[in-house]
Amino acid sequence: MSIWLWAYGDRLSGRAGESIGLHVAGTGGVCSIEIARVGAARTVVRRIEGVRIEARPVPDEAHVVGCGWPETCRIEIGADWTSGYYDIALRAGDGAEARHFVVVKASRPTAKAAIVLATNTYQAYNWWGGANSYVWVGGPSPARAPDTELPRVAATVLSARRPFSAGLLKPRSPTHRLVTQRRRDFMERPFIGEVADEVRAGGEGWDCPAGFLDKWEHPFVAWAEGAGYALDYLTDGDLENEPRALDGYTTALFVGHSEYWSWGQRAEVERFVDAGGGVAILSGNTCYWQCRWEDEGRRFVVYKGQSDRDPVTADPAQRHLASGLWSDPVTGKPEAALTGLSFLMGGYHRFANCVGRGIAGYTVWRDDHWALDGADLHWGDVFGDDCRLVGYENDGCHFTLGAERLPVALPHLGVPDALEIIATAPVTLAEPEGSVHRRLVPPEAWPMLTRVYAGADSPANRARMMRGHAVMASFRRGAGEVFNSGTTEWAYGLAAGNPFVDRITRNVLDRFAGRTS
Repeated sequence: MSIWLWAYGDRLSGRAGESIGLHVAGTGGVCSIEIARVGAARTVVRRIEGVRIEARPVPDEAHVVGCGWPETCRIEIGADWTSGYYDIALRAGDGAEARHFVVVKASRPTAKAAIVLATNTYQAYNWWGGANSYVWVGGPSPARAPDTELPRVAATVLSARRPFSAGLLKPRSPTHRLVTQRRRDFMERPFIGEVADEVRAGGEGWDCPAGFLDKWEHPFVAWAEGAGYALDYLTDGDLENEPRALDGYTTALFVGHSEYWSWGQRAEVERFVDAGGGVAILSGNTCYWQCRWEDEGRRFVVYKGQSDRDPVTADPAQRHLASGLWSDPVTGKPEAALTGLSFLMGGYHRFANCVGRGIAGYTVWRDDHWALDGADLHWGDVFGDDCRLVGYENDGCHFTLGAERLPVALPHLGVPDALEIIATAPVTLAEPEGSVHRRLVPPEAWPMLTRVYAGADSPANRARMMRGHAVMASFRRGAGEVFNSGTTEWAYGLAAGNPFVDRITRNVLDRFAGRTS
C-alpha cells in the first residue's frame, strides 16, 4: 500500500489574529506541521505536533468538484508574523510529506511597495485530482482516473477546495526553468530545457509555470530583502475581494508569471495607477486571460479558448466577465491599456524551437530613458544574455521607426500612444511550421487568438502573429505610471546578480517609491 499525505486550506491569505482552516488527509495516522516564513531565509514561526489525520476518499474529478474533506485543524496567524509567504510543511508518521501555504498580509501598510502574488495563475496550473486549465494529467495518488468514459480534457472550472500539486509548491529539481540553457546547434533537434530536469527528478512539467518557492517571486523577494527594499504581500484574490486593497502603497509589483486576472483585480489596479500609483510589472504573459471566481471563492472559472461556452456570454449584462482573452472584443478591455504590452504581440523565446537560437537578452534602443540611469547601457547594447533574461513568455507591441530612428509604438489592441519602448528582442507565438523538426509546443487557441488579433483566422494572419517582439517599456497612465519588463525571467536576472537588471530594478522601485496614490 502506498503512503500519501495532502492538505489544502479554506483561504490563501490572512492577517494577524485571523486563522486558516487546514484540511488534511493521509495514511500516517498522525502528522506534524511546521510553518515558516520564506524570503531570503526560511524562518520557522510555529510547530504543531500530534495532529490526527485519516485516509479520506478522493472524489472522481476532484479537480472540478473538490475533495470535501473535513477541517483537521485551524492555524491562527501570529501577531508577530510579518507580511510574507508562509510555507506550511506537513510530515506524517509513515514518512509521507506535503505542503501548503498562506500569505500573511499587513494589518496596515508597513512598506511602500506591495507584491501581489499570482495565486490565480497557481490555480490555473494546478492539476491535482485530474486536470488543470491546459491538459488532463491524472492523479496524483490517491486520486484516480475514472473508470467511466468521463472526459479527460483541460478543465474550464477548477475547485479551490483541493491540494496544490506537489511540484507547484516546491519543485523537485533545482533546475526547472522554462528556458533552454543554451542555443540550439545546427540541425539539432529542439529541446525543452530544464523542464526535463524536473521530470527526470520525478516531478511534473506542468508544475513549472506557476508557484512561489524557487520560482520567479521567490528569487525576487530574496533580492529585495537583500537590497533593502521592504515589501508587503497581497494575493490576486485580495485585490478582487478587498475594496481599495492597494491604498497606502506607492508601488504594486507583479513578478514572474501573472497570467490570470479577474475583473475586480484589474479594476483595483487601474484605480490605483490612475490615482497616482506606480505599477511595476516584472512579469511576462501578464493579464492575458480573464478568470472568474464563483461560489464564494470555491470555484475558479477559466473557459479560455472556449469562452463562447462560458454561460455568462448569453447575458448581455454579464458577458464582459467571460473567461477568455482580455483582448477579446467581448470583454472590451485589452490588457495593453493597463500593462502597455500584450502576449498577442510577443511570444516565446528560447523555448523549444521558438527562437531556439535567440540570444536571450534585450537590445537597447532608448539609452536616455530614466530606467537606464546609471546602468552603463547605450544604443545597441545587449544585456541579460548571460542569465537568459529574455525567455519563456514575453509581452510586446507593434512598432515602427520614427524620424529619430527610434521605435514608436503602434496603437494596436490597447497599446497606449505614449508608450516608450526601451529595449526589444525577437519572439514568436509558436514554433515554425516549415521546420523539419517535430513541434514540442503546440499553439494554444489559435482560432481565438487570430480572430482577436486580426478579425479572422487565416494562414496569413497566423504568419503575421508569429513575428513578434519582447518589449521593455514604460508609460504614464492617469496620474500614475507603469513600467513593464516584458519578460517572465526578470527575477532570474536579479538572482544571477546581473548588474544591468539590478540597476534598472532599483531605478524603477526608487522612482515609484516617491509616488502617492
